[in-house]
Amino acid sequence: MAKNKKFLGYAILLCILGVIFMFLYSGLQNDQINIIQAFITADGSGWNAKATQMPMTVGNVICILLTFVYGTLFIKFGVKKPLIVVMIITAIATIGIAAANGLDCNGGAASGNYGLFFISLLIVRCGCMILQMAGFMLVANWFIKFRGQIMGVITMGSPIFSVVGTSGMSKIIMNKFGGDYRPFYVAIAVLIVIVCIVVAVGIKDTPEDAGLYPDGADHAPISEENAEIKLTVGQVLRQKKAWLLIVSFGAFQFIINACMGSMAVRYISLGGPELWVQKAVTFLAVGAILGIPMSYVFGFLDDKFGSVKASIVLGICEFLPVLCLMLQPEGGSVPLMVGWGFGVACMTGGVPTMHPCITSYAYGRREYQSANRIIMAIQLIPSAVAAMMMVALIEAGKGTLAYGILVVIIIVGLIAMIPMLKIPDANAADRMYADKQ
Repeated sequence: MAKNKKFLGYAILLCILGVIFMFLYSGLQNDQINIIQAFITADGSGWNAKATQMPMTVGNVICILLTFVYGTLFIKFGVKKPLIVVMIITAIATIGIAAANGLDCNGGAASGNYGLFFISLLIVRCGCMILQMAGFMLVANWFIKFRGQIMGVITMGSPIFSVVGTSGMSKIIMNKFGGDYRPFYVAIAVLIVIVCIVVAVGIKDTPEDAGLYPDGADHAPISEENAEIKLTVGQVLRQKKAWLLIVSFGAFQFIINACMGSMAVRYISLGGPELWVQKAVTFLAVGAILGIPMSYVFGFLDDKFGSVKASIVLGICEFLPVLCLMLQPEGGSVPLMVGWGFGVACMTGGVPTMHPCITSYAYGRREYQSANRIIMAIQLIPSAVAAMMMVALIEAGKGTLAYGILVVIIIVGLIAMIPMLKIPDANAADRMYADKQ
C-alpha cells in the first residue's frame, strides 16, 4: 500500500507536468503561428504570411533530425537532463520573439527585426518538440496497463492551449493589449523556467528509479521477461510494422499540421482578420474545449479495444475538419464552422494521444524510444512542409485543391492502418486485455 501511495504521488505530478508539456508544445509547435499571423500582416505594413511562416517551416525540417537526436539523448542520458537544457534555451528564444517586435500595432516591419524574429521563432519551434517527446516517453516508462488513458490525460494540454492560447489569447491581445502579443511570450518564458525547476526536483525517468514498477504494480511487467533487444536504426527500417506506422501516422500527423498551421490564413482569405478573430476562433474554442474530453476518449478506446482500432476511428474523424474547411464559403458558414470545431476536437484530442500509444503497442515500453526516434523522424519529413504548402495554395486562391489533397492523404493513412490489425500488442500480458484472459 505504501508503495502504491508513493506511485500515486509520482503519477499525479507526472500527469500535471504532462498536461503543461503538451500545452506548451501544442502552442509553440503549430498554434502560435495563428496568433502571430493575426497581428503581423502585410496589410498592416508587417511581414507577409510566407515570411512569418518560414521560420516554422525551416524548424520543421530541422526537427526531422532533432527527433532522432532527442530520442538518442533520452536513451543515453534519461529524459530529465536533455529536457531541462533544451527548454532553458527555448525560454530565452521566446523572449527573442517578443524583442523582435514587427507587430502591426507598433508600425509593422519598420518597428521589427526580422533576423531576430526568424532565429528566435526557429529555436522555439525546434526546442518545443522535446516537450512532447519527453512527456510521451515518461508515460511509456511509467504506465503499461493504463497508458492510453494517461496519454489521454496529458494530451488534454493540446486542446487546452487552443482554448486559452489561440482563441482566448487572440481576443485578449486584440481587445486588451491593442494587438501587442509580447506579454504573452514573456509569460511563456516564465512558465518554462518554472516547469524546468519542478522537473529537476520532482520527477524520475522510470518507476524503477524510484523503487517502483509500472502502474504501481507489486511486480515487474510480465511482458518484459525476455531480454531487451536494443533496436538499431537498420533493424527498425527493415520491419514492416515500422513502415506501416510511418505511413499511417505520418499521414494523420500531416493533416493536423496542415490544418492547424493554416486555419487562420484560410479564414482570413475568406473574410479578413475579422472573420478569424471575431467569429472563427469562437468555434475553435468550442472545438478545443470538446477536444479536452476527446483526448481521454481516445485513450480509453486505446486501452479498451487496442491502439489500431482506436487509430482507425481517429483517421475517419480527420475527414471532418478537412471537408469543413474545404467547403467553407466566402464570409464563413456557421454550420461548417460547427463541424470544423468538432473536427478540431477529434484531431487535437486524438492525434497526440494515439501517436505514442500505437508506437508503444507495436514495440512495447522498453523499445518505444529506440523505434520512435526513427519512425517519428521519417514521419516529420512530409509534415515539415504541410503548413507552408497549405498557406501557399490558399494564398494562390487554390484552397479547394489544398484540402482535396488532404482528403487523399487521409485515405492513404487509413489504408496503411488495415494490416496493423494483425500486429499484437507488445505488452499485451500487462494490458487491460490480460484481465479478460
